[in-house]
This record gives sequence, C-alpha cells and structure tokens, in this order.
Amino acid sequence: MKILVLGTAEQKEELLTFPADAAIEITWIAAPDHSSSYGTIDACIDLLFENNNERIAWLKQLNASLIVINSVVTSLHILKENFIRINGWNTFLKRPIIEAAVTNEELKEKATALFSLLGRQTEWVADVPGFITARVVACIINEAYMTLEEKVSVEEEVDTAMKMGTNYPYGPFEWSRKIGLVNVFHLLETLSKEQILYKPCNLLQQNALA
Repeated sequence: MKILVLGTAEQKEELLTFPADAAIEITWIAAPDHSSSYGTIDACIDLLFENNNERIAWLKQLNASLIVINSVVTSLHILKENFIRINGWNTFLKRPIIEAAVTNEELKEKATALFSLLGRQTEWVADVPGFITARVVACIINEAYMTLEEKVSVEEEVDTAMKMGTNYPYGPFEWSRKIGLVNVFHLLETLSKEQILYKPCNLLQQNALA
C-alpha cells in the first residue's frame, strides 16, 4: 500500500510511534507540491490540513481511494467532502487509538485497515468539532487558565498537580503549548457557539491571539 503523508518531523515521529507494517510504503512531504506527480497512491494522510478550496482540490486530484485529514475543529458536514477526519493534534498521534469520523460508511473498512497497518486501532466517533478527547482536554486547559486568571495558583503548580494527582501525561499549560494554544482557542470558540460552558476565558483568549 502506497501512502502519501503531509506532516512535520514531529508529526512523523508521533505517527511512527508504533512500527508500521512492511506492506506500507510511505512518502513524506512537508507541503503540497503542485508540480510533482506521486504516481498511483492508495491513501493520503494530510496532518497539516487547511480548510480552503485550493487544498481540497489538490487532495482530490491525487485520486487516492482514501484521503485522511487532521481536522479537529471543522467537521465533514461543514467540508461536505468524502474524507476521513482524525484527531491529529500534537501528542494525540502517539496513542494506540486513532479517533476518527466519516460520513461515508463504505470507507470505514478501508480506513480501519490503513490505521491497523500503522499499528493503531480505530475509534469511530461522531462527526462533531473536537471529537471526544480534544474537547475534554481543551476544557481542562481552559479551566487551568481560569485558575491562573483568578490567581488561585501558578502554571508550574497546576501542571505538577495535574500530572502527579491525575496521572495526565502533561500538565494543562504544557499540553496547551504542545497542541498550540491558538488551536485550543479555536475549538473552544467553535464549541461555545452551541454551549456557553465552552467559552474560552479571557486570559486564554488573550494569550492565544497575542
């Protein structure tokens, strides 16, 4: 199986946390190259996906039977495209489970097989912004910023407390830096349009947009 993957060096390392099956041949690129021909590919995984017409047109012209996009905030219902959507935020690709959504049920079997070759199980979830874990982690980060905003504690103490007390892999502030605080902000902002409890606190918004 030939796979084209767009991603950073860090994303490559995370995606290959588990050994890939020998049946996979992966070509890695750092950005779309409109002048290159990649030949016949079976799947494309775009970990740097941007929701714009040019990017979508480029992905579709690859003629891959599977197109997987890292799109945590924007759902397939909004995109109106026949893609597989995954939670590919930094740190989440290290897990043995890929959190994925699809609107075309016929693609599930192929996508599950692809992720299996990458050493992952697939958890199919609803096609909603944030999937499950990203929205939960975003809320934890928001609460941490509220704690800082209200001068209850400081970043280092909150990170230590959450790692030692709950066995989280990262403290919320550390996690926000790895994910990218602006990504957390955009997810919370999108979710808050439906439920006010997701509204990003002032300090988080200020830091994200600084």
